[in-house]
Amino acid sequence: MKKPVSMRGLEDLGRVRLSRNFFLRDFLHSEIGNLYGIPNIPEDPDLAIAAGKKLCEELLEPLEATFGRLHIRSGYRSPALNRFGNENNLNCARNEATAANHIWDLRDAKGCMGAMACVVVPWVWDRHQQPGDWQKLAWWAHDHLPYSTLQFFPKLWAVNIGWHEKPVREISSYAMPRGILTRPGMANWQGDHSSAYEGFSPLRA
Repeated sequence: MKKPVSMRGLEDLGRVRLSRNFFLRDFLHSEIGNLYGIPNIPEDPDLAIAAGKKLCEELLEPLEATFGRLHIRSGYRSPALNRFGNENNLNCARNEATAANHIWDLRDAKGCMGAMACVVVPWVWDRHQQPGDWQKLAWWAHDHLPYSTLQFFPKLWAVNIGWHEKPVREISSYAMPRGILTRPGMANWQGDHSSAYEGFSPLRA
């Protein structure tokens, strides 16, 4: 599929179904794009679709099946939009660091495919707003989902959740307590963590 150059072409691209509940259009909204007039359109739609399907099927669908409707804060970023965001201090990393991350249609330096979205899980936020409660969702995801990286934020416990061909399996946070929660090699990485998320539903397919 070629990059759309017309409104109808972009409509057709947005209608591409990534999984049972998600379409590509769900991930194309961008405040940066809207405010600064930068189109957020994949340069390589086929790669964006392939990576997005993995993100949705393996991570977002299980989350939504278990906890109910997700709120998508951000998803795909075009290389041009992400570069503008980085150069203007709008919370975007360099394109090299964002490839196979928020830039779904750009492979990383090792040639791997990946995709990321920032989502809020309302079920979790509505019930668990005490300091550090983001860790409940973090440990649940660690025990149940084939994520690559999770990065949590203070507002609404929003989380950057990433799928990658070669998953890192690392959880970090800007919410307190800040820093790395777990990664391979840390003592808390292996084993069962269910005591950290008592009352959470089991994984639903």
